[in-house]
Amino acid sequence: MRYKLIIEYDGTRYSGWQVQNDARTIQGEIIKAVRDVFPTQTIDLQGSGRTDSGVHALGQVAHLDAVDHDPTRLRFNINDRLPPDIHIVHLEKTNPKFHARHDATGRSYLYQISRRRTAFGKKMVWWIKDKLHFGNMERAARIFEGMHDFESFTRKDGEHESARVQIEEFRVEEHGELILLRVVGSHFLWKMARQMVGVLVEVGRGNMTSENVEQLLKKFSTAPAQLTAPPSGLYLEKVYYPGDERLKFIEPVLRLT
Repeated sequence: MRYKLIIEYDGTRYSGWQVQNDARTIQGEIIKAVRDVFPTQTIDLQGSGRTDSGVHALGQVAHLDAVDHDPTRLRFNINDRLPPDIHIVHLEKTNPKFHARHDATGRSYLYQISRRRTAFGKKMVWWIKDKLHFGNMERAARIFEGMHDFESFTRKDGEHESARVQIEEFRVEEHGELILLRVVGSHFLWKMARQMVGVLVEVGRGNMTSENVEQLLKKFSTAPAQLTAPPSGLYLEKVYYPGDERLKFIEPVLRLT
């Protein structure tokens, strides 16, 4: 039986999504919990994509192959065995051919920048002391929209052969003391979202211009790698499948006034 899972997690204590032999990961924790529920069964859990060490998720999607079971009871049973910073929000039976990664048509990432120090949300934001020019960041973000070669914004990881990515939307909004950035794309390369944010922050600081951003998409540069934003502010917001409507509004995970 194949199940579709929607998972939220605080990635602070984990070395990313994907199972690793010598590190604690989100996928590894869920597999361990499922094996505790079905100790004699073969388990297969596949996610929609990797998230890096320290990155969070509001809507990671995975498919699970296990024995036939009531979905509601199965969700409760797995959640009871998971650490408190990992939670299965939804679990349902799905088509045996459904594949969490290959069937996805798009992904949405949210990044939270705080303009003030926060006692409670340090692991949920990137606190930037410098004054950021919001308008310049907003204009530069639109340059990323469309089909571009993002070779300057990643490093080959063996998962993707091409660095060409379609960005549907890149929005920048102000919410109290937060600057929220949402980028929606066909897929994302390793550290690509964090490097895009890092470049936009430099635009906001006045150290880069929109013209500089355009050049990074035209000619390879190692500059974005040196500007990679910290994982604390990044969330895999939603994974899209055929027929899914795009999110219309940006909702902050943390509210700062």
